[in-house]
Amino acid sequence: MPVNKIRLEICGGSYLISTTDSEQYTLSLAEKLDHNMNEIMAQNPSASVTAAAVLSALDYLDELEKSSASADNMRSQIKDYLEDAAKAKLEAEEAKKEIERLRREIGYLKGSAAGER
Repeated sequence: MPVNKIRLEICGGSYLISTTDSEQYTLSLAEKLDHNMNEIMAQNPSASVTAAAVLSALDYLDELEKSSASADNMRSQIKDYLEDAAKAKLEAEEAKKEIERLRREIGYLKGSAAGER
């Protein structure tokens, strides 16, 4: 996978990074970070660029943790649904076998009853 060298502008600072991600994706991340950090500094005039970066990082980590927990919960639910579906399929197959057995028994009993007449 090719490595892209991309220059980012974040809060007045210029950063050259190397990434395998697309330039468009990386620039969109930098734009979001720049926006968030500038918003923090606008709300807190005494906040430095470093403080804004730390607060942004904490916000992103919080979002990541909550998303990870949500994804783990969804994986667990999907696993439970798959187990339930497999159990239901097995029960349906057993029910079909029982229906077929009962049909054969009915046919046998009808044949026996017809022969007794």
